[in-house]
Parts: sequence; C-alpha cells; structure tokens
Amino acid sequence: QVQLVESGGGLVQAGGSLRLSCAASGSVLRIGAMGWYRQAPGKQRELVAIISQDGGTNSADFAKGRFTISRDNAKNTVYLQMISLKSEDTAVYYCHANVRLVSYWGQGTQVTVSS
Repeated sequence: QVQLVESGGGLVQAGGSLRLSCAASGSVLRIGAMGWYRQAPGKQRELVAIISQDGGTNSADFAKGRFTISRDNAKNTVYLQMISLKSEDTAVYYCHANVRLVSYWGQGTQVTVSS
C-alpha cells in the first residue's frame, strides 16, 4: 500500500507560479513511475507530466515549457513546478504512483488561476 498526500495548491493570478508537492508513504521502495494529472470541472482527468524512477520525464503539450516535474527519491516526494499559469490551468491536480502495475492516487489539490 502506498499513500500519497499532495500540497501546494491555491489561488494565483494569471502569469503566476505554484509548486505542488506529493509525499509518498508506505511501500515506497516499490514505487515506479510517478506523475501529475489534473481534472477541470466538467472535463476528464488528463495527464500533466510523469517521471520514471530514474528521472526520465514526459509531459503533455500544454505543460511543455511551463511545467516541470521532478522527483526526490530520498524524500519519496514528487514535485510539479508551474510557471506562467493561465486560467485554463484551473483544476484539481492529482498525484499518481505506479506500484507494480497498481495505481495509487492522492486526494487532489485545487489550483485556481484568476485572470
């Protein structure tokens, strides 16, 4: 079992920045890839960015150049640095961990970007 707890969401003006954190606990040695997803009201959950255990990353087109995912394996924490935020980035952001093909999700953190 893995527990994921996100933090760092909030209200920010357009053009501003936020850094999300996701701390993992439990069977952390078994965690493989981790990632961030988001879900806006009335929309499906979508991938923002993922990072492998050895640091390889991939991100959605909308995130490229603005969002950076990183990972500190010693702290069992994954981060999402977001800059140049836009109103369309408003969503609940969820942390995800893959543990031997089993998915774990955090409870989500709200990010609201005001224009």
